[in-house]
Amino acid sequence: MTHHPLKLRNSATGETTAFIPRDWRLGAEDPRVRMYVCGPTVYDRAHIGNARPAVVFDVLFRLLRLVYGADRVDYVRNFTDVEDKINDRAAQLYPEMPPLEAIAKLTAETTEWYHQDMDALGVLRPTHEPRATGHIPGMVAMIETLVASGHAYEAEGHVLFSVDSYPDYGKLSGRSVEDMIAGARVEVAPYKKNPMDFVLWKPSTPEQPGWDSPWGRGRPGWHIECSAMSKELLGEDFDIHGGGADLMFPHHENEIAQSCCAAPDHGFAEVWLHNGMIRVDGKKMSKSLGNFFTAHDKLAEIPADVIRAILLNAHYRDELDWTEAVVEQARAILNRLNRLADRARRAGISPDADDPDVLEEVIERLSDDLDTYGALRALHRFAGEVLTRPDSDPEALQQVVDTAVFLGFGLSFAEGAGQGDAQDHDAVIAAACAKLDAARAAKDFATADALRALMNQAGLVVQTGKGGTTAERGADFDAAALEALR
Repeated sequence: MTHHPLKLRNSATGETTAFIPRDWRLGAEDPRVRMYVCGPTVYDRAHIGNARPAVVFDVLFRLLRLVYGADRVDYVRNFTDVEDKINDRAAQLYPEMPPLEAIAKLTAETTEWYHQDMDALGVLRPTHEPRATGHIPGMVAMIETLVASGHAYEAEGHVLFSVDSYPDYGKLSGRSVEDMIAGARVEVAPYKKNPMDFVLWKPSTPEQPGWDSPWGRGRPGWHIECSAMSKELLGEDFDIHGGGADLMFPHHENEIAQSCCAAPDHGFAEVWLHNGMIRVDGKKMSKSLGNFFTAHDKLAEIPADVIRAILLNAHYRDELDWTEAVVEQARAILNRLNRLADRARRAGISPDADDPDVLEEVIERLSDDLDTYGALRALHRFAGEVLTRPDSDPEALQQVVDTAVFLGFGLSFAEGAGQGDAQDHDAVIAAACAKLDAARAAKDFATADALRALMNQAGLVVQTGKGGTTAERGADFDAAALEALR
């Protein structure tokens, strides 16, 4: 496979340039690609907006592993497991527990939910999944460095970062401090020297989770968490930092300020990538509009592969509008892929995980600033061509399943059912096709229509041509629904 040079658009510069990892440029002995992506704050079910960065950066992770080697990519995605929303929810749910135990109980459950949902969506587990509560000493040490160097100050039990001490503040989002004050919900507090100064450490009441520190018992601010975790797991310089566009300001702006001031000889992240937000039928997703839904809700209604295709069916930097038309587009893509996966299985072809034969045009599109939309279109076109060939050639089938699995699709043939189950299902499907043809031949159209309806309910793509009826597993294939055809 030809490896196209990977180009990425850096949010920090607005330029799209060739991506060459630091270690390769510097000729490191044990070179690694290092990527950090801001993960969820785990106090409830992940909403569909949380699933988009997980899926988008999962594709980048897969691409980097393909290009540089599966064991050469260090991908960190954190869990924010101490934060005021978490503290409040834990106190409500478990009032009898000490605060640290209460947040641990709540976040263990919500983290498990997140893993279940993301696993279902085909998201690979990152190399490291640190939790903020596991890195408090690193945060305290970084804050001490910032205080000692004059970039932070203590006031009324709080430690604040002094924005005036960092001339490049605002560079990532391209805003002046005046613009930021005007456009942001800045927490006004009398002890701040500048309204934009942000909290690195804050005091905790006895009812709130807290840790001992040089400034008394307290807890970290949100921004310092990612800086400390990325430093510990990736070093003070790394290749890529990703997250949703909503995190660019203030979260990522603040991470840069505190990390660069804590280690002035280092540059922190080299390339910044931001995915666009999700809208629903053209409107911002919000609970008040009633168009807010969780990944869990959607997984109960729509096959996981279809949801994954929806999340990839737009350029990652663009807003994604979740509409019924977009759902149907994704379903059409997965119908094609599943039908070909079904043919591949019957031909004894399975995906090659170690050396996948990924479609050249898909790699080309992904190498151009992670154009998942273009990659999906290319695969959809190719699958359409292969479907029209009367005898699908093994090489083309191998390419389709390898490319689909590389993009993170589970495909119905690859799911839990063992080979014996699949062969039993084949026999049921073949018998149903034969019954349908017999009913048509006998002009018993009522029986034929009833059979076709049952086959459609089982998620089969049914086609009747000169040679008779064929049925292949589609995106909505449901093995349990085959029972009605026995």
